[in-house]
Amino acid sequence: MRILHTSDWHLGRSFHREGMLAHQATYLDHLLEVVESERVDLVVVSGDIYDRALPPVDAVLLADDALVRLAASRASVVLTSGNHDSARRLGFSSRLIDAAGVHIRTDASGVGTPVVLHDEHGAVAVYGLPYLDPAALVEPWSLSARSHEAALTTAMGRVRADLAKRPGMRSVVMAHAFVAGAQPSDSERDISVGGVSMVPTSVFDGIDYTALGHLHGRHTLTERVRYSGSPLAYSFSEADHLKGSWLVELDADGFTGTHFLEAPVPRAVARLSGDLETLLSDPGLRHHEQSFVEVTLTDTARPSRAMDRLRQRFPHTLVLRFAASAPRLGSLPASQTHARSDRDIALDFMTDMRGGQPDESETTLLWSAVDACCDDSDVDTLLSDRDDAGTDDEQSEEVD
Repeated sequence: MRILHTSDWHLGRSFHREGMLAHQATYLDHLLEVVESERVDLVVVSGDIYDRALPPVDAVLLADDALVRLAASRASVVLTSGNHDSARRLGFSSRLIDAAGVHIRTDASGVGTPVVLHDEHGAVAVYGLPYLDPAALVEPWSLSARSHEAALTTAMGRVRADLAKRPGMRSVVMAHAFVAGAQPSDSERDISVGGVSMVPTSVFDGIDYTALGHLHGRHTLTERVRYSGSPLAYSFSEADHLKGSWLVELDADGFTGTHFLEAPVPRAVARLSGDLETLLSDPGLRHHEQSFVEVTLTDTARPSRAMDRLRQRFPHTLVLRFAASAPRLGSLPASQTHARSDRDIALDFMTDMRGGQPDESETTLLWSAVDACCDDSDVDTLLSDRDDAGTDDEQSEEVD
């Protein structure tokens, strides 16, 4: 049996407010092509089909189209819900959809009931474990602790109890969790409960293959326990990730091996660092001109119109950072403000914040703004009226 392991589609997600639906559609087209070209018998999607519990309509339509096409393909499909999905919404009509060869598993109570598929060597039991929230299961499952390890250990106990009734049957487990030995990226949602989020790989001992979801980077924890990662980069921390899916093979005796199939990259993700003039002129950065870009500028003084200038060369610059730290804000000591004009204080503040003095036109604009704020004729009139009405002591008290 040839199994394609994918996860964390996050349909409907944006990348720093840039829509990703067209890129996600490109990946799903690729997925269907792989099913045919690699003669895939089973596609497993280990959670986070959508990016949020109530996905946008366009994301639902894209998922519907993908599942219809997969149902018409040579492969069976098993999907589970992740921590981003609404288990109830994703699982709607799952019993009817089973008949089409698309098996959606979102109910924790069914973790010990597999989808049983067959190849020329016999049966394979596929256990789809949805995201298991310990807070929701601690009482109904009488968990020993309010942790992901306790929830998955209990779920795997049910899996093993069922497998014991199926001697010699090969097994696949799908789980959406943070398993020890893997490195998270910036785009995953924290699933820690009371600080206990990590699960040891030993929880999955004895299973022919464990297809993990949740982390967005591909990881090989053991030969038989792997993360596929997300098919697209969803944060700049994933700039160096290789995206795609695992193609897993089972023979009559179980797991025989796997290899990674790269996914298309509609738009690459890059992190660039340097001074502005170098970034704008370096010919070695030409291949990043159409990438999503995060820039860290190392200029001592913050350049004027930095983002506008960067986008002339890198139109998809989404994040701009400055390596030089800005001064901490706070009240200046009296020695630095005493007997100094508002203009001078504002000019020094702007110089400190930018790391360099403003030019002549900026200085003129700044002083005009300062003068407009300080020249309040209503306040002057009010104070004058009070001065005329009171004694010296009263005038002093009112002004204070």
